[in-house]
Amino acid sequence: MIRIALLGFGNLGNSLCNALNNNNYTSIIQIYNKSNLRLNDSLKNIPFTTNLTELKPADIYIIAIPDDAIGSFSERLPFKNELVVHTSGGVAMDVLSKKNRKGVFYPLQTFSKSREANFNKIPICVEASKDSDLSLLRNLGEALSENVVEINSEKRKKLHLAAVFVNNFVNHMYTIGHEILQNEELPFKLLQPLIFETAQKIEDLNPFDAQTGPAKRKDKNTIEKHLHLLTEGPYKELYQLLTQSIQATHGKKL
Repeated sequence: MIRIALLGFGNLGNSLCNALNNNNYTSIIQIYNKSNLRLNDSLKNIPFTTNLTELKPADIYIIAIPDDAIGSFSERLPFKNELVVHTSGGVAMDVLSKKNRKGVFYPLQTFSKSREANFNKIPICVEASKDSDLSLLRNLGEALSENVVEINSEKRKKLHLAAVFVNNFVNHMYTIGHEILQNEELPFKLLQPLIFETAQKIEDLNPFDAQTGPAKRKDKNTIEKHLHLLTEGPYKELYQLLTQSIQATHGKKL
């Protein structure tokens, strides 16, 4: 049984806590958060603290807090030579304090407290400064997921960059599409079959081959109509930039 102290309880911390708590190979021995919070019924028996000096002994201390605070937070931990890991995609392992053994346990997924995450399919990226700790993190990852990979900090940063493009930026495109339809009193559900098909298509094709649309086919008339429909502002500029990027990628220019 791997004993875990979870430090931070945002979207990721909440999802990870639920997954670890329902696992036969792991035990959440404590949850830390800087402010009091209300745990759901399935977690209410786990010891909770807002005081770092009250942290209990654990095999792994998992930091799940905003990226900018990870380094300074790890310096405040009141112990030495324990395994402390963070869960960030874009933060190097070496940001963690030197007084403890370092590692990374990065689940590559988007998390929301309102949705339960299926960790079985989530890639988990691990890194550690010691081989024995890396083995422990791999065991922890394999207790949750069928896809555990060892990735160093430099490659993980690039992975996180790619993830921002395919998740955060794509979701922003959904927001723009939702706003355009909302202004015309049309339901966003009209776009959902297209969204699903676009996502499913790349299971069989690489994204380059899956590209369609007016930019790729050099449909100047349609592009100009779309630009005319967009008022001057960030959405029009974004449409132009994305069109230019697609055309540059596929070797077509207006």
